[in-house]
Amino acid sequence: MRRQDFILAGFLALLALFPQVLPEFYVTLFNYIGLYAIVALGLVLLTGVGGLTSFGQAAFVGLGAYTTAYLTTATDLPGWLTPFGASPWLALILGLALTTVVAVTLGVLTLRLSGHYLPLGTIAWGISIYFLFGNLEFLGGHTGITGIPALSVFGLEVRFGREFYYLIWVLLLVAVWLTRNLLDSREGRAIRALKGGSLMAEAMGVDTARSKMVIFLLAALFACLSGWLYAHLQRFVNPTPFGLQIGIEYLFMAVLGGAAHVWGALLGAGVITILKQWLQDLLPKIFGSSGNYEVIVFGMMMVVMLQRARNGLWPILQGFLPSGGGSGGGPKKGRLAPQAEPLQRAPLPQPGLQLLLVRDAVKSFGGLVACNSMNLSVRSGEVLALIGPNGAGKTTMFNCISGVDPVTSGEIVFLGERIEKLASREIARLGMCRTFQHVRLLPTMSVLENVAIGAHLRGCRGVMAALLHLERTEERRLMAEAARQIERVGLRDHMFDQAGSLALGQQRILEVARALAADPRLLLLDEPAAGLRYLEKQALADLLRRLRAEGMGILLVEHDVDFVMGLADRVVVMEFGEKIAEGLPEQVRQDPAVLEAYLGGVE
Repeated sequence: MRRQDFILAGFLALLALFPQVLPEFYVTLFNYIGLYAIVALGLVLLTGVGGLTSFGQAAFVGLGAYTTAYLTTATDLPGWLTPFGASPWLALILGLALTTVVAVTLGVLTLRLSGHYLPLGTIAWGISIYFLFGNLEFLGGHTGITGIPALSVFGLEVRFGREFYYLIWVLLLVAVWLTRNLLDSREGRAIRALKGGSLMAEAMGVDTARSKMVIFLLAALFACLSGWLYAHLQRFVNPTPFGLQIGIEYLFMAVLGGAAHVWGALLGAGVITILKQWLQDLLPKIFGSSGNYEVIVFGMMMVVMLQRARNGLWPILQGFLPSGGGSGGGPKKGRLAPQAEPLQRAPLPQPGLQLLLVRDAVKSFGGLVACNSMNLSVRSGEVLALIGPNGAGKTTMFNCISGVDPVTSGEIVFLGERIEKLASREIARLGMCRTFQHVRLLPTMSVLENVAIGAHLRGCRGVMAALLHLERTEERRLMAEAARQIERVGLRDHMFDQAGSLALGQQRILEVARALAADPRLLLLDEPAAGLRYLEKQALADLLRRLRAEGMGILLVEHDVDFVMGLADRVVVMEFGEKIAEGLPEQVRQDPAVLEAYLGGVE
């Protein structure tokens, strides 16, 4: 057994022992830590991993609490609701279903927002739901609902704090297990890619809108579960615990503990809950009067934390733990299964078959025409180089072809299908993959995980399979494929290193490996040789020649003329958004228009 396993086993043993040795006050304190940690865990997914800030999670807590409170206490339920009022567990199921409907509705409206508009949107609906609880008469108004029945687990009534302790912490640990499973999966990598921006993720075939909705919904369901537990623990609910201030505290717990770390949710909830209790006892004695002085302290703490420890307390604590005590998500050394069955590869077209046809493509930004009447084609088993001076429109053309920026007019045909109106992830699904002029990697993820994102479309297991860890066979195959592509491009020694630790040239090679993991028929490379040393350029050229020999089509943008001329089968030259020359490398090199525009100064 590894040291981290001993630590985890010790932690679980202490959790089981606490109610037997601690006074009632501390058991109650741990109960609330568990309840808050469940909500904070959802915010780890939503904010820390997905990069989506929400101040409204307390509203979902209230939704779970009020649903079970109303169903289990009302005496005049409609006939179809009567069975759900007979048992708190059935009320939980209906509460989760109602939360799903509300979360999906709010998500459709809110997740389209970006920047500061998103948190403002969550504040708006959080306040709205809070006042809704207080203004509905059948929910007891601001007085609330009393007489909520006790829970029963396998016929045993759970009435007191010491009994409730085990239920809360078992459910919390199950939520932690589910979250770690999700992050350590194909779906988890798609979610983790959100924080790096949607452009790269969409180009790899990730449906970013769906991934955002998944984490928004999971965070809401975790909050609903916490609210259900709270209602039956307190046996009473009113709107007060579900306001905006509590929503801010939940977010503070996630940030303080370490918003990107699963165990940080428990740490943050524990620190804030204990500190809040301590300050509520201490500060009135210091100031000589009662008041919410702890809020002032928390505000100052947040400012200091954002300046001194933006990643929260868990990474600091983790430094004192043996390697492997991380947050979940991400393969460790020794976890690869080289014997895994290879992923199925799509057959490459016959050499010479036209893969891509761009006809009269125009891309304008307002009054600026970036590409004007562009025409080009790429065949299988061919390297077509697109060159030109800076600002010629090469990358814009790349973005039009890959669906990042749709053309203003014209046609783009890939494998016989019109694609100019398709989203980039749909184009990726057809067999086209690309790299970027400015490297787009997830720097805190390993080289292996970054490449595995490229293989996203080659897997099919969904969120439920990931949560329950039922996609292990597929996951091993995806990781084995990623490892194979990493070895293929010469980065084997860096497989488990963080991508952000690599040199720029190595990062560009890593992007090539990620694109190859998608099993493309057409590979779009935007300045792949930039930042590479001579031998690295030669290795890249050899790799591209092998891919060409296999039948893959390659569209290449590059400023290194010698690299292009020694590799390309045909060359297209752009200037001011228009094609000025096309032909064999030697023909283009001698073209007067090209010499004047681009090559004149190159020796």
